[in-house]
Amino acid sequence: MTTIVAFHAHADDPVVLSGGTLARAAADGHRVVVVVATDGMDASVPTPRWRELEASAAILGVRRVVHLGYADSGHGPELYPDPPGRQRFARADTEEAAHRLAAVLHEERADLLLGYDAGGGYGHRDHVKVHEVARRAARLTGTRLLEATMPRDTVVRLVRIIRALRIPFLYDGAALGRLYSPASAITHRFDVRRFAGRKQAALAAHVSDVRGGGRLAAVLRVLVWLPAPVFGLVAGREWYVEVSSAGSPRPSLQVSARSGRSRRRR
Repeated sequence: MTTIVAFHAHADDPVVLSGGTLARAAADGHRVVVVVATDGMDASVPTPRWRELEASAAILGVRRVVHLGYADSGHGPELYPDPPGRQRFARADTEEAAHRLAAVLHEERADLLLGYDAGGGYGHRDHVKVHEVARRAARLTGTRLLEATMPRDTVVRLVRIIRALRIPFLYDGAALGRLYSPASAITHRFDVRRFAGRKQAALAAHVSDVRGGGRLAAVLRVLVWLPAPVFGLVAGREWYVEVSSAGSPRPSLQVSARSGRSRRRR
């Protein structure tokens, strides 16, 4: 049994890019811990989402949920003032935040840390901060690091499908295609379709997000309402880039979760 610590920015993030991975690891008997940087409170969402996070994590088989103590930095162009007694995560000192995360890694004797790619997925300021903090914490502790991402060509295809289905989607598809990672950088591809139902249920547990307003909520509602087989096709694969101790990607090794075998890329 190994211990996997998944570091995320917001309460609903553990499901989206790594929910299947976490569910599979838990089902295989590994200890799974989720660490979130923020508690889901910002100017537009004034109530904590901790209970929803705990419910969602329990569905995935997560054994422990930890909050680093920062406030959500929000989605808008402006970075809101810090709330009383807390700091927006985007303003946090990277070294201080990394030491908070490193303390959890030491306490859990973590074998593996999951973070985000350099663009923070779709570029949210808190996600980019997760990338920076996770890399520093991995160096401080010597913990193996995988960064959650998606192949850029897959992102482009998903955007086309979403628009073909006339699902409200206001993100710039071309910009998204420049974020995430090129296919050549992906080191781990996991087929998690067997856990798609659990992943979808965990997403539905985030009631505040699913029932909220805005473009993200619209996308989440569609994902929650999709028939399970269709959801499995859309969200049944997850991707990672393994990072070396020197901070550079390791694109030479491909790991297939279906077969458990590794192969060298040429």
